[in-house]
Amino acid sequence: MYDVIIAGGGPTGLMLAGELRLQGVRVLVLDREPEPTPVVRSLGLHVRSIEVLAQRGLLDRFLAHGTRYPAGTFFAGIDKPSPERLDTAHGYVLGIPQTVTDRLLEEHATEVGAELRRGCELVGLSQDEEGVTAELADGTRLRARYLAGCDGGRSTVRKLLGVGFPGEPATVDTLLGELEVDVPPETVAEVVAEVRETQKRFGLGPLGDGAYRVVVPAGSVAGDRSVPPTLDEVKQQLRAFAGTDFGVHSPRWLSRFGDATRQAERYRTGRVFLAGDAAHIHPPVGGQGLNLGIQDAFNLGWKLAAAVAGWAPEGLLDSYHAERHPVAEDVLNNTRAQMLLMSTEPGPQAVRRLVSELLEFEEVNRYLTEKITAIGVRYDFGEGPELHELLGRRLRDIELKRGRLYSLMHGGRGLLLDQTGRLSVAGWAGRVDHVVDVSEELDTPAVLLRPDGHVAWAGEDQRDLLDHLPRWFGAAA
Repeated sequence: MYDVIIAGGGPTGLMLAGELRLQGVRVLVLDREPEPTPVVRSLGLHVRSIEVLAQRGLLDRFLAHGTRYPAGTFFAGIDKPSPERLDTAHGYVLGIPQTVTDRLLEEHATEVGAELRRGCELVGLSQDEEGVTAELADGTRLRARYLAGCDGGRSTVRKLLGVGFPGEPATVDTLLGELEVDVPPETVAEVVAEVRETQKRFGLGPLGDGAYRVVVPAGSVAGDRSVPPTLDEVKQQLRAFAGTDFGVHSPRWLSRFGDATRQAERYRTGRVFLAGDAAHIHPPVGGQGLNLGIQDAFNLGWKLAAAVAGWAPEGLLDSYHAERHPVAEDVLNNTRAQMLLMSTEPGPQAVRRLVSELLEFEEVNRYLTEKITAIGVRYDFGEGPELHELLGRRLRDIELKRGRLYSLMHGGRGLLLDQTGRLSVAGWAGRVDHVVDVSEELDTPAVLLRPDGHVAWAGEDQRDLLDHLPRWFGAAA
């Protein structure tokens, strides 16, 4: 019997598997595809996902395969510089293809002991008070204490649970692929620049090896988006928007995506959880999708591990939905707004020009940048009107006297950063690391961080600390 079965071996499922294994949870990842997908949907990681990797000691291996770019706003493709003094030690976007992100997360998950089975499709599940039974397409039945559905927008797990997925269907489709072209790079760049003056859903970007990443609006909405477009369809749409098909040929892969916007009504059903695209889908504007899934897994992992270990306080598993559902709801709303601003119609174009003007204001720029990069997320801990300003927020990677904060969080435990030297976490030592150190960047005597880096308590009173530790870390051992 496994502790947790994860349906879906994409970035969300693999991140979750790694988080669970850090706590010794026995994990099985099932993926219905026999091989990793060659399709590159995501091209980068935003600030909060970069911080997540740094918190687990994974960032260096990602930096070795990616390119750092300035962290601009990126809202609806409106290019503005990053606001000054962004609240992070990692103020950049990491350009890295999703295929590489998937591979690195898989390497990490298997290194720490997760079991991955490809070509295994989950077709049924049932649950009782003791656990979940997963049925595979070949008739195999597997048993686990919990199951996580990280199996994409057409999630089998979500459908088997009967969880509603309300929202709006796709109104437009976009074609995507990697192809070779027969015209000089200068010609491609000139034509693309002209088309993108009005059509932001169009682009040809060089991949550095003779191929181009091609993005072009489709002629209609596909009935079955799992069926890839044909080369002729891509050529036709390129000619329709650019007046030329650039001589595209030899596709490495072709795909399509829509602008459907939907969110699962609940992220937890008994012992089964939904994360990533299984819980929410939205247009890819702003590049938030993969990042949102990784951050779902980062929130769920330590809570599920606590339940497996037997020390999870009441309500901890329910806090996954309570915290992550509003975050995804906000992403759905901002992508709806961005899609409207990318319309070529006169009304949306007028609003786009107005938003572009507003982004010249530092506070507007900062607000939207923090929204897109997810560093503005603050969980509602419901502590009353006198909230400490850090409570519910993640703490950036501050510099301490003896190093940096995130280097102390690689094990996935909670952390008490104590600048007073007078506090204690006796009774929780196996779940919370106590670090006595000081930082010029922190003007609070002490902070208690959850394993995901969000501030659960701030202050200097030992009795007050003891009142807060059980809420997130259970009863004292």
